[in-house]
Amino acid sequence: MIQGVHDIYYNVTDMSRAVKFYSEVLNMKISYETSHWTSMDCGGVMVGLHWTEGEDIPSFPRDSHGAHCGGTLTLSSDDVSSDRKVLEAAGAKILGEIDESWGHMLVFEDLDGNVLKLQNAKY
Repeated sequence: MIQGVHDIYYNVTDMSRAVKFYSEVLNMKISYETSHWTSMDCGGVMVGLHWTEGEDIPSFPRDSHGAHCGGTLTLSSDDVSSDRKVLEAAGAKILGEIDESWGHMLVFEDLDGNVLKLQNAKY
């Protein structure tokens, strides 16, 4: 019945701005695109962007560890510190960063307030 994960997606208020952020800042490749939906390839995992037609995205609790509800996309990074600088320059909001024995992790919001993480695992 279930054969795997098809995609994970985030709602976005401005599709052009979101596609630019996910492709130029997060290095994802566009694989399919319409006015309401864009599929991005992220190392073989499809990340979707769904346009809200300009409607605001509801806020939800979050902190330096991440979102308190729903799922969170965690992206692999081989240099979290350098990636943080790129994210900050692109306008991403940094929620927290921790460097522990298990890994170096950065929690951030995209330009629409969606929560994502970067992690350089040490295991």
